[in-house]
Amino acid sequence: MQDPRNALSICNQIKQYKPSGLVNVPSLYQILINFKKFKRLDHSTLEVCISAASPFPIESQIQLESIVGKGKLLELYGMTELSPVATMNPSKGERKLGTVGMPIQNVDLKIVDPETGKAVPLGEAGEICVKGPLVMQGYYNKPEETKKAIDADGYMHSGDVGMMDEDGYIRIVDRTKDMIIVGGFKVFSSKVEDTLTKHPAIGSMALIGEPNPDRPGSEIVNAYIQLDPNYEYDGNEEALKESIIVFAKEQCAPYEVPKKIKIIEELPLTAVGKVDKKLLRK
Repeated sequence: MQDPRNALSICNQIKQYKPSGLVNVPSLYQILINFKKFKRLDHSTLEVCISAASPFPIESQIQLESIVGKGKLLELYGMTELSPVATMNPSKGERKLGTVGMPIQNVDLKIVDPETGKAVPLGEAGEICVKGPLVMQGYYNKPEETKKAIDADGYMHSGDVGMMDEDGYIRIVDRTKDMIIVGGFKVFSSKVEDTLTKHPAIGSMALIGEPNPDRPGSEIVNAYIQLDPNYEYDGNEEALKESIIVFAKEQCAPYEVPKKIKIIEELPLTAVGKVDKKLLRK
């Protein structure tokens, strides 16, 4: 697609070509979910919707499947350096919404404590490391960068934080650089985003940390929120913010509750459609 944000163009091409598969990033699926023409299209020829590149809130996944058909969404995980897929929900067998599935064939995957390098127990968060023939040879003409990314045992250190359940399904909880530290507690931004998007006013959101001037080494949880177009907003921003905070206090740990909320018209996106947290930090 020349312009992946042009929902009308995408819908016109879906209508014309009747694709059997859609491959997209979550933020762009969310644009389609809220576009009336996409809801009215005939999706009977569509067999699979593949989502990758960033975490996809479960609430939005359910919305997508209510439009295109249940069981059609396949979330996967990878990175360019992994050529590019390492895990995927099974196309046949059990799929778990909110997870990126299990390691595919020829993938040796472990989840480690980023400070010690030791594997963490099932159910605990750590950095995802991948070994196998899919791992790149290295960054072009950057031996030092390559050495930092690929360890002596051949594992690519992804910089992504995930956890594995007892069935082997992996849930991505954050990027190591997006993790927020509040008074020594780790706040996984994607986990909190996934929870808060269940609030009826929130269409999509991004959580970032900003340095706490009163507590060196600690951060303030800052939420940028794009409203759901179907939400009947009366313009009372303070009341809306209070409603979101009350909801957050009910659903999240105290240290995860945003201390600052900004309602913005549109979240900034990168060229490939990911939420641009780097720009928000500025």
